[in-house]
Amino acid sequence: MNTRRKLNAAAGILALAAATMIPADPAKADSFRNDQWYLKSLKITQAHQISKGAGITVAVIDTGTYPHPDLERNLLRGVNEIPGATGDGRVDQDGHGTNVASVIAAHGRGSDGVLGIAPSAKIVPVKITNKGSTMPSATMAKGVEWATQHGANVINVSAVTCLNFTLEDAARDAIERNVVFVAGAGNTGQQLLIAYPAAIDGVLAVGATGRNGKHAPVSLVDPKVQICAPGVDITTAHPKTEYEDATGTSESSAIVSGAAALVRAKFPQLSAKDVIHRLTATADDIGPPGRDNQCGFGALNIVKALTADVPPLEGSASASPSATASDVPSTAAPTTPASGPPAAQDAEPTADNTPVVLGAVVFGLVLVGVVLFFANRRRRGSA
Repeated sequence: MNTRRKLNAAAGILALAAATMIPADPAKADSFRNDQWYLKSLKITQAHQISKGAGITVAVIDTGTYPHPDLERNLLRGVNEIPGATGDGRVDQDGHGTNVASVIAAHGRGSDGVLGIAPSAKIVPVKITNKGSTMPSATMAKGVEWATQHGANVINVSAVTCLNFTLEDAARDAIERNVVFVAGAGNTGQQLLIAYPAAIDGVLAVGATGRNGKHAPVSLVDPKVQICAPGVDITTAHPKTEYEDATGTSESSAIVSGAAALVRAKFPQLSAKDVIHRLTATADDIGPPGRDNQCGFGALNIVKALTADVPPLEGSASASPSATASDVPSTAAPTTPASGPPAAQDAEPTADNTPVVLGAVVFGLVLVGVVLFFANRRRRGSA
């Protein structure tokens, strides 16, 4: 993850005012919200009129999450799974976990600070390391198990690690228990092939797009990539009251986890598989026609994921309806329903099964006759 640290504008203004002893002007909105260029491209204002992720818990398996002022109201007690350590996950010596969590569910401070994709969702921090560049697979597996057992609706892993069968089992158990599992595909400067947990079947592997809406060069190219989201110059919260620009699939996977929280809140009846299906089926195809190795099915389209009519997966028990008229702001006049009783749905005509039954009877009699004929011949030959 490439980062560029930003100063806390509010603290800087107060220090300058104190040093010069000049009365400060009325408080103005800081620049961090304006720096979140991707909120506009994702049409977050429109998306938040439909869903803000209320009632959804996202487990961030990372370096812990610091209670930054832009995030603290949405931060729950979690766990520290580092061997020999204790705590509830709300410390972050590195900053990576706080970066990721703020992208998902920061509530900001009015018009100040950073705003997450799902500002009404809750974050449960699962600390597995003190350094964002080091993600031990065995500890990650324990983190996934803990998040699954403690009611996470979405699991976000903005990290890569090596193959570990315990991690694979933990991920598959989470998926079977109806958890949406999202992971970053990885960055080109750090690896050549997609790694775990993004490589695990059923995990939503996420790549990154740039400011131009196209695949970002930093994002790994691999057949397992399923969707892309903004991942360049993403403004995030950083411990303790700082901010940081970050680039990589860590940020793009966090954006997709936030989108998954919005969809889960909007369509609580959907299975985890259908949530992923809705996200990928409504993605904007930005590469060669059809699925490709850069962005899979395309670039995330949150508003479309919340409003489109998406048929459920074959064999899925859950429906995947489109948003109702009351959910989507519209200036169109309401349609007046026709008077009279509702029309009956078309039914299949009742078939006449008599010829089928008679044919079966005749076939059975012929078969019995053939069997008796050959049985009689065998008895004669053995005599």
